[in-house]
Amino acid sequence: MAALKMPDSIAETELLDAIIVGAGPCGLAVAVAAKERGLSYAILDRGCITESLTHYPSYMTFFSTAELLEIGGVPFTIPEPKPTRRDALAYYRKVVSHHGIGVRQYEEVTAIRREAGAFTLHTRTRDGRERRIASRAVVLATGGFGEPNRLEFEGNRPHDRVVHYYREPYPFFDQDVIVVGGGNSAVEAALDMYRNGVRVRMVHFADTLDRGVKPWVRPDIENRIAGGEIPMHWNSRVVGLGPGTATVVDEEAGEQTEVANDWVLAMTGWRPDAALLTSLGVRTDPDTGIPAHDPATMETTVPDVYIAGVIAAGFNANRIFIENGREHGALIAAHLVAHLGR
Repeated sequence: MAALKMPDSIAETELLDAIIVGAGPCGLAVAVAAKERGLSYAILDRGCITESLTHYPSYMTFFSTAELLEIGGVPFTIPEPKPTRRDALAYYRKVVSHHGIGVRQYEEVTAIRREAGAFTLHTRTRDGRERRIASRAVVLATGGFGEPNRLEFEGNRPHDRVVHYYREPYPFFDQDVIVVGGGNSAVEAALDMYRNGVRVRMVHFADTLDRGVKPWVRPDIENRIAGGEIPMHWNSRVVGLGPGTATVVDEEAGEQTEVANDWVLAMTGWRPDAALLTSLGVRTDPDTGIPAHDPATMETTVPDVYIAGVIAAGFNANRIFIENGREHGALIAAHLVAHLGR
């Protein structure tokens, strides 16, 4: 298949029906629905297409089956029932090519202004060019990977020994690594590193693994913990780092332990970046992080501002996945068509 030429620019005088910010699976679903409904649109991402998937572990397998990840009527055909990260990355690029979706990659939205009934988005490209695009509506599909949930001792600044995403074990070979967390990401990272020459231990604030751990993975990690091959600190937190050590506190027993440590892999989840929402005046629940919106249309309490995908789940990213977030595109496009009288 010939490569799709992505658009370099849109005339600043052109008023589009919608601009979609975020080119993950749910943002792409909005673009497909907009195109099928005859709406003029642009779609931008500060990274590449499906940027968040590129940060997943190299050999990750999805929990969902392939058909539940399909968008735009393009079959997701693979030999195995559950797709890998590589399968998904290739599939969503196939969708982009099939539908001729011109994604403006590596172009960050720095500000959104509203005046005279239209939005002006100010953007910056990777090479520093400043641009402006105008539209009648804005769709924020920026995902749930805006900021990591940092460990308490990190404060609001990154620590050079704390990593918040995991791709592969090789950088950690012959190192002492603490994995913080008890969900799928933590468990799979711990097992992968254990089998690739990493001295790994786990620290979890609860007394059991999360209920959502994949059923085919759970027996493996439970056996490794029971056999002492992967030491587990239950009801515990990492509270500080020293030269070559980490301090772990058992909050139930009130005991403090110093363990050898080179890295902390904090699989503690991420939260959406709400800066654009806030700048537009969209109210967000302080407890849940969920933006105020109508789930039937995905329009927020600010007229002509929509949300799609994981950003609608607030702090609990497990509420919305690709398989249900992909439906937001059709809801948004239908409402826009009716609203614009098309």
